[in-house]
Amino acid sequence: MSEALSDPGDCTDPRTARLAVTEAEVEALVRGICFKTGPPRVLGVEVEWLVHDLRDPLRPVTADRIGAAYAALRAVPLASALTVEPGGQLELSSPPATSLMECVTTVSADLDAVRSALARQDLGLVGLGHDPWHTPRRYLREPRYDAMEACLDRTGPAGRAMMCSSASVQVCVDSGFEELGPLGHGRRWWLAHQLGPVLVAAFANSPLAGNAPTGWRSTRQLLWAEIGPGRAGAPPLNGDPRGAWARHVLDAPVMCLRRDSGPWEVPDGLTFREWTRSGTPTRADLDYHITTLFPPVRPRGHLELRMIDAQPGDDGWIVPLAVTAALFDDPEAAETAYRAVKPLAERGLGLPAPHNPLWTDAARHALTDPELHEAAVACFAAALDALPGLGATTEVTDAVAAHLDRYVLRGRCPADELLDHLRGTTARAPGKDDRT
Repeated sequence: MSEALSDPGDCTDPRTARLAVTEAEVEALVRGICFKTGPPRVLGVEVEWLVHDLRDPLRPVTADRIGAAYAALRAVPLASALTVEPGGQLELSSPPATSLMECVTTVSADLDAVRSALARQDLGLVGLGHDPWHTPRRYLREPRYDAMEACLDRTGPAGRAMMCSSASVQVCVDSGFEELGPLGHGRRWWLAHQLGPVLVAAFANSPLAGNAPTGWRSTRQLLWAEIGPGRAGAPPLNGDPRGAWARHVLDAPVMCLRRDSGPWEVPDGLTFREWTRSGTPTRADLDYHITTLFPPVRPRGHLELRMIDAQPGDDGWIVPLAVTAALFDDPEAAETAYRAVKPLAERGLGLPAPHNPLWTDAARHALTDPELHEAAVACFAAALDALPGLGATTEVTDAVAAHLDRYVLRGRCPADELLDHLRGTTARAPGKDDRT
């Protein structure tokens, strides 16, 4: 859901992209491409940012200013893929890294370069899960975003806010081994969905809209839930992950039918399974359809954890990256996390994420919820113990320890500080000093 400033490549083989696929072929393709198993050894992160005026963060940035700044960014050499979201948010997607510190070093250098280029245009990046000041304004005007907006409008205003006003930290971890145990792909799939509410709560950072409290610590997570289970929901956790995801892909509604020219058609209620039975979707159509599904955990050959709000400060994104990496790739930490979140599972009532009471409580109450607080403390402690073995530097472990002390142990999250600041000075613009 972004436009690339530099082409990150296309995973679709051009020799097969236009071949029609049957229902059985779709299921086989999804099973084969979405869960690639092997030793957990590769890590990635996607960091989204709101863009604001450095001199007056409350003043909307015009499309002309954004366009000029992004034109300049095209000339900046980066290791990460730089893309633009529909509302003008910027996203940096790291290349696959073989270690935590490789990932941190690469993205940190790229962010420094991007900030320098934007500063010459008097623009800056701000880490917030949801724009607290401005109503959704779409920057990108293309047939695919016109179609997306039309599709999401059917479920209410949440879709436009998600497209244009939200930002996140998305952590990508390997699917895991083809075996049982803490590093097996089945356990990691389950853990991602049950750890998800803990990550939502510990890193909630979007309590405002229209510069007023929404009643939710993570308004961004609320927006995703309001889009609906067909577009932004997970499949049931019972049974084989590959089969569950393949069925979910087939039964999910098609967002749009792409056209070479003119507006794209937006069907109402057509599932991909029905499309294979009544039409001739291609492999490229399947690939695109999967990109229009936004569950909290999306399998893309690896697992993409999408539930974490953008974090305050220049380097706040490093903490959820480090914590998540430790809890998935260190066997002892993974087992500790599994035991910590297992008692929470029954609060989901067997309903898929994020449309169940556990995820709702995490987004609304964050770590004021006693059980989420207890699980978060255990998970952060396990992550801190594991990080040195993953090669984390002192700076990274200190940042995780600081988040534990400042927020988690106190049953707080970054959203609580935003609310405190609002009560003190309503016009204060959160920025780089929020983590000092």
